[in-house]
Amino acid sequence: MVEAIISGLRKRNYTVGSVKEIHFEKFAIDTPGTNTDRHKKAGADIVTARGYKETDILFPRMLGLDEILRFYDHDYVVLEGVADTCAPKIVCAHNTEEVDERLDGTVFAISGRLAASLQEYRGLPVINALTEPEKLVDLVVEKVFERLPDFPAECCSACGCSCSELAAKILRQEAFREDCVLSGSRIVLQVDGREIPMVPFVQNILFNAVTGVVKELEGYRQNGEITIRIKGK
Repeated sequence: MVEAIISGLRKRNYTVGSVKEIHFEKFAIDTPGTNTDRHKKAGADIVTARGYKETDILFPRMLGLDEILRFYDHDYVVLEGVADTCAPKIVCAHNTEEVDERLDGTVFAISGRLAASLQEYRGLPVINALTEPEKLVDLVVEKVFERLPDFPAECCSACGCSCSELAAKILRQEAFREDCVLSGSRIVLQVDGREIPMVPFVQNILFNAVTGVVKELEGYRQNGEITIRIKGK
């Protein structure tokens, strides 16, 4: 299913990246005793293995999804097996029991072996990735929207619901991506050119702190745009 989505999006000239979650506690690409393994054990924060045909960057820890996605600048990023996100999802299942275990409001389609016997389940389309790959890609292009910030409900519910609940509403066409209050933020924070999302509470703190200082300077104009650039070392 993932291969069908990636190849189908590429055929439509979209740029595509992917993330594969490995559900195996002892998984490691690096081999004990290699030079890169020795670098890591010596204390290197990041180890890069640069070969003639590929380059692998090894982190000695599990990265959060936000950290991972900072390396991507693609139209679509396909996440296989990643559950800790409110991104739109397709459940790939053998049977309806597996679907029920994984079903939530962010699921917009079903695929997998179940597609050999069903075309719809609980109001969701069941699509065979082998025989109907274009239909699957059509649905991805139609349904998938720019990723929401994925804040916990206790951090931000300014739109009236959690990020997961808003994602579910967007998929049901009961809301729009622009309904996320961060879409029209008056404060934009970027680190190395990448925007860092901030909940309204943090935005207000930053806004009040900056304007409180800047308004005392000559040249300050109320409601004028303020840009602060901090250069690295």
